[in-house]
Amino acid sequence: MSETIGGPTVTLDDATVRDFVLRNLSAAALDGKSVCVIVPDATRSCPLPLLLDAIGDALDGRATTITVLIALGTHAAMTAEHLERHLGVRKNMEVRNHEWWDPARLTSVGAIGAERVAELSEGRLTESIDVVVNRAVVEHDVCLVVGPVFPHEVVGFSGGNKYFVPGVAGQEIIDFSHWLGALITSSEIIGTRGITPVRALIDDAVHLIPTRRLALCLVVESGTKRLHAASFGPPEEAWAACADVSAEVHVRYLPRPVRRVLSLVSQKYDDMWTGAKGFYKVEPIVADGGEVIIYAPHITEIAETHPAIAEIGYHCRDYFVKQWDRFASYHWGDLAHSTHLRGAGTWDPIEGEKDRVTVTLATGIGEAAVRAVNLNYLDPSTIDVADYETDPDTLVVPDAGEVLFRLRQ
Repeated sequence: MSETIGGPTVTLDDATVRDFVLRNLSAAALDGKSVCVIVPDATRSCPLPLLLDAIGDALDGRATTITVLIALGTHAAMTAEHLERHLGVRKNMEVRNHEWWDPARLTSVGAIGAERVAELSEGRLTESIDVVVNRAVVEHDVCLVVGPVFPHEVVGFSGGNKYFVPGVAGQEIIDFSHWLGALITSSEIIGTRGITPVRALIDDAVHLIPTRRLALCLVVESGTKRLHAASFGPPEEAWAACADVSAEVHVRYLPRPVRRVLSLVSQKYDDMWTGAKGFYKVEPIVADGGEVIIYAPHITEIAETHPAIAEIGYHCRDYFVKQWDRFASYHWGDLAHSTHLRGAGTWDPIEGEKDRVTVTLATGIGEAAVRAVNLNYLDPSTIDVADYETDPDTLVVPDAGEVLFRLRQ
């Protein structure tokens, strides 16, 4: 059973959070156990210094070893300096990036058969998939996930078991799960409550891991690192409790579509692979034929760890599905990211591609590079945010990337 504190209408103080962590970990059977603490990278808002300090105190003299594993997915590794700011002072903890690019750091825990994949994906995928995760997951007695829950473009709501797959998984199953989400489409799955097809696939994959799993799931107040809620227990239960709260605090409803959105992308996203959240989270409220402007002068590259995006470009789902022979050999995660930033649209060999909205980058990426990947370009130096704020046809979204905007039904 999980225990939950807080809720959508409250903000927890540090002392309450610390007491909750200490009390729950003290009651957990962790004496003489090695513990792998799986945490997000800096693209997720989370008061990790507070939480890791409490975890360190709770496990001091009890756990044989404590390893902090950064759930990068396929994001770039964090530097030592960045980790220092992100994690704070660690007590007797070894810190590792999830080195998803190094096969020696990975191991298989089994496979999900083709028939089961077809069932879980509702017929969208029909091949088996090997479940590969970071070796640290199986080399420790206990894995403790510590991370926030937000509306998510691939799985519905992030957090919980997602920190194992794709968080500390191998690229093949990461690609597989992301492409399943892309087939459903970001606008359809993002913010969907309950067990989506992608969540079902992830849960099945994670249940192959032999290690005992616990989770400290969190609901973070957007724009800060304060907590609305925290839940501790089995990952499935702790995640579900926090997803219910996130659905109330991280989703804003508008009565009608808007013609234009100016997304002021948070500094914590340092390339378009992560900064694309400034599009995912607002796509549902943009009128047909409208525009999303991604304003992020600090972003100067598309994706350091995914250079194929420059070759593939950004396209709607049908562009790939209806030309699958051309694209099947690419990493499916790259194709998924492409569709996520391009949004809904159609493609056929006569009419070509028709996208529902225009996506405009006002970033530090040069005009030629932006247009080469099938996106619109705007010089960021020409943008006066105050002017857009007075435009009745424009919604300006500060700190874009965490809060989901939807139309009221």
